[in-house]
Amino acid sequence: MDWEAIRLTARLATTTMLVLLVLATPLAYWLAFTHRRWKGVVEALVALPLVLPPTVLGFYTLLAIGPRSPVGRFYASLTGDLLPFSFQGLLIASVLYSLPFAVQPMMVGFGGVDRRVIEASRMLGEGRFWTFTRVIGPMSFTGIATAAVLSFAHTLGEFGVVLMVGGNIPGETRTVSISIYNAVASLDYGAAARTSLFLLVVSFIVLTITYSLQRRVWAIWPVG
Repeated sequence: MDWEAIRLTARLATTTMLVLLVLATPLAYWLAFTHRRWKGVVEALVALPLVLPPTVLGFYTLLAIGPRSPVGRFYASLTGDLLPFSFQGLLIASVLYSLPFAVQPMMVGFGGVDRRVIEASRMLGEGRFWTFTRVIGPMSFTGIATAAVLSFAHTLGEFGVVLMVGGNIPGETRTVSISIYNAVASLDYGAAARTSLFLLVVSFIVLTITYSLQRRVWAIWPVG
């Protein structure tokens, strides 16, 4: 059992989940309530990781954070390090890859709140922030919790994206999926089987929690 890879994957999945809860919440709120004409364009951009091959997403992410890109140069000027083939670069790729799995459940949750309740809160003098904090957020708890669980679970099984952006550095970017691939490539089927079984059990538990939180069937992407 590659415990080093398991610890790294757990750290990556947890950090990705926390970052997505911060970034995806305002985006999902805007998508749930806006009537702007270019809403569909934003939805399509957010949903791209669902249809793009992970290697394609990883390639463009690698270009976007590379040493010749503005983001890569800015990060290097601050830290003296490079984003590609680092945990930080891996985190950026994971956030992009799991973004739709965080945004979609929260969109459904926010959109399901009765508009009359929201209007009543605003008529009582509450601003948008406090209306969200005291009304929309608590009434959308299932959607927010589902987003957290799904983004965590989705990060656990990443392969193409993390391999393109992070490579295969032990203790730094070697995740569980890459560890399994290495074990199979070296014909160590016993190690691959043990690590795969661990990942299977964890994934099953996470999905059980997800369906317990939200029993209705949810679509890959909401229509309309």
